Amino acid sequence: MSIWEVILAFVMVVLMLVALLANVLVLMCFLYSADIRKQVPGLFILNLTFCNLLMTVSSMPLTLAGIIYKRQPGGDQICHAVGFLETFLTTNSMLSMAALSIDRWIAVVFPLSYHSKMRYRDAALILSYTWLHSVSFPIVAASLSWVGFHHLYASCTLYNKRPEDRTQFVIFTGVFHTLSFLLSLIVLCFTYLKVLKVARFHCKRIDVITMQTLVLLVDIHPSVRERCLEEQKRRRQRATKKISTFIGTFILCFAPYVITRLVELSSTIPINSHWGIISKCLAYSKVVSDPFVYSLLRNQYKKTWKDIINKILKRSSINSSALTSESHNRNILQLNE
Repeated sequence: MSIWEVILAFVMVVLMLVALLANVLVLMCFLYSADIRKQVPGLFILNLTFCNLLMTVSSMPLTLAGIIYKRQPGGDQICHAVGFLETFLTTNSMLSMAALSIDRWIAVVFPLSYHSKMRYRDAALILSYTWLHSVSFPIVAASLSWVGFHHLYASCTLYNKRPEDRTQFVIFTGVFHTLSFLLSLIVLCFTYLKVLKVARFHCKRIDVITMQTLVLLVDIHPSVRERCLEEQKRRRQRATKKISTFIGTFILCFAPYVITRLVELSSTIPINSHWGIISKCLAYSKVVSDPFVYSLLRNQYKKTWKDIINKILKRSSINSSALTSESHNRNILQLNE
């Protein structure tokens, strides 16, 4: 193995470990907190976590094996099954992010009618569509034998081995990425930019009230005035940072891989094998970032996972103290004897 391959294999191991721990923690938060389970967005986050966990334990280990051994890991049936799953899970996770953005758009732009427009039944219908949409492409690919081990990405994914099917495969790949990556990106940009517009409007209204209050309070201490102005500035930046993170991570993680897949269809442009694996690792990094972007850094999830950790630590400390006292009593009995 070259130094590049060693680095890429190490990156894959780190991605797998962090993805597994983070997504399991999100799942534990969902099971532990009744308040999270009651919320409609929790269904979309649960579906996204389910996709991420399956991707972590199915596709990522085989890609790691492909990087190390430079050949297809396992038999054809295993590779076809993993390639089918990878195509399904990637599309499903993209559409789940789009569904989360639609939920936020309705909650912010139509707050009074949110509970009537986004119920559990509506969320279940949206998830049903994402599953049907996501499974249709791998079914077509598997039926046409367009799933296999791709050496450029060292992974089991969409791959055409027959030159006579090149035109059909090019059309299929273009339609697939248009209706998965591009469609989700358009939905994300439309909904979150609408949310940002509303957030900025409310910030302006709050800023006007704040400035009027500061003008009326003549005797206010300068330090209090400065804190108010600093909070005003942070408030304006908060919504922009969040929305930039949602859209930015989606583009940064998925766009290099999608563009590489489309460029690959052109036989005139050679693609470096290391770049192919790097773009695949970037796509996998979305599995790592999703738990933090959509769940673990939110206040409700923060409180829940901190409660879980404190409960585990408290139980372990009680057990250790019980063992200590038991051994202490045993020592005293031995001395008395």
